[in-house]
Amino acid sequence: MPDMKTLIKNARIINEGRIFGGAVLIDGEFITKVIDGENIPAEVSAGAAVIDAAGQYLIPGAIDDQVHFREPGLTHKGDLATESRAAVAGGVTSYMEMPNTNPQAVTQEILEQKYRRAAEVSAANYSFYMGATNDNLEEVLKTDGTKVCGIKIFMGSSTGNMLVDDENILSEIFRNTKLLVATHCEDEPTIIRNTAIYREKYGEFVPLSAHPKIRSAEACFKSSEKAVALATKFGTRLHVLHLSTADEMKLFSSGPVAQKHITAEVCVHHLWFDEQDYLTYGNFIKWNPAIKTAEDKAALWEALLADRIDVVATDHAPHTLLEKDHSYFKAPSGGPLVQHSLTAMLEMSKKGLIPIEKVIEKMCHAPADLFRIDRRGYIREGYYADLVLVDPAQSWMVSPKNILYKCGWSPFDGTEFSHSVIATFVNGNLVYANGDVVSGIQGKRLEFNR
Repeated sequence: MPDMKTLIKNARIINEGRIFGGAVLIDGEFITKVIDGENIPAEVSAGAAVIDAAGQYLIPGAIDDQVHFREPGLTHKGDLATESRAAVAGGVTSYMEMPNTNPQAVTQEILEQKYRRAAEVSAANYSFYMGATNDNLEEVLKTDGTKVCGIKIFMGSSTGNMLVDDENILSEIFRNTKLLVATHCEDEPTIIRNTAIYREKYGEFVPLSAHPKIRSAEACFKSSEKAVALATKFGTRLHVLHLSTADEMKLFSSGPVAQKHITAEVCVHHLWFDEQDYLTYGNFIKWNPAIKTAEDKAALWEALLADRIDVVATDHAPHTLLEKDHSYFKAPSGGPLVQHSLTAMLEMSKKGLIPIEKVIEKMCHAPADLFRIDRRGYIREGYYADLVLVDPAQSWMVSPKNILYKCGWSPFDGTEFSHSVIATFVNGNLVYANGDVVSGIQGKRLEFNR
C-alpha cells in the first residue's frame, strides 16, 4: 500500500458523463476526496504529495473484459507480467483473462493456479474466466461468482477441446449456471463449409481477403442468435463478445447496462479497421471473428452510440512475428492491443466519431456495472484509486521502441496518436509514469457484488 497521500489537482476530470475541473485525493488504496472546482481545503492537501495535472484529463482506469495473456503454457507469446505492464502503460488497470491457455482453465484447481500466479506478477487488477467444455459441467457449476468474472463458452472454434458444440451441454450450462456467461459466437459448421470452398479454390494459399467470407457474417449471426435464444429461454445472464456484423445488432437492445440481462461487446479493431485494410496489414489484422465490411463497421459504431453495444474491449491475443509470417491457414488469428486501446478510442473521439465521455463510459463505467465489480470503474469517494492521467496534446508514434508487448509488435505500428497516457495508478500506487512502468506487482483480484 502507498505510504503517503497523493493529491491530483487542476485536472479535467471525465467521469459519469461530465467533464469538470477538480482534484482527487488518494489515501492508501482508495479515493478519499473528489473536489469539483479549484478550492481545495487545507486539510485535504495537508501531508499529501501533489501532482499538478494542469491541461490533463483524469479518468478512471479502463477495464478490459477480454484478454489472452497466454500464461500458462504459451508464454513465448506473452505472459501475465509482460502483458499487464503493457496494460497499465495504456491506461488499463483491470483485465479479465480467457481460459484457453495450456493447460486450459477448465477445472477449479487450474483456475486458482492462474489467480495465484497473477498475485505474484500482475501490475494490473485481474480476474480469470472459467472455461466450459463438452465434459466439465460439474466443474463449471462450482464457480464462485463473487470471485470469478464469468464462464467462457466458445461457440466457435478454439484451442484444443474448448469448442462447446453439444447442444445438450449448452442447454445445461445456460439452464443451471447463476454466473455471467460470456460467449465467442461463430457457427462452426458454417465455417467448415466455407473453408472447404476456399481451400478447393486456392489450396493452402487462400488470400487473406477471404477471411471475412470464410468466418462469415452468416456464421456470426447464426451463433449469436442461438446464444441469445438460450439466454432468453433460461434467463441466463449473457454477454456476447467481440461482435463484428451489422446483422447481429438486431439481437440487442438499447438502455443502461446495469438493467440488461443480455449485453454486447465490441473490440477496438472492429471499430478501427475494415476489410479494405487486409491489403495493407495482412495477417496482423487477422482476428476471429474476422474484421468485415465498412458497412458492418458503420453498424457497430451506430449500435455503440445507441447503447445497444455496452462495452469496448480488445481481445488482446499476442502471437510472435514468426507465427504471423505464414500462409492463411497456418497463421494464427489474434493480435496485441491492450497498450493502445484507450489511446485509439481517444483518437477516434478526436475525429468526432464518439464523445469522449462515452469512451469513458464504454471502457471504464460499463464494464464495472456489467460485471458488478466491487468499487472500480468510477472516480468516487470510497472507490479503489484506479486512475489514469492523459495528456490530450502530447502526440506520439507507436514503434518497437515503445511497444511493451512480449511479442514486440502492434497493428498500430507507425500510427501517430494525439493523446498520451502520462500516469497510471492501480490501487493508489503509481505504476506507470512518463513512459516507464515504475512499480511492478500492484494488482489485486477483482471482486464482484453478486
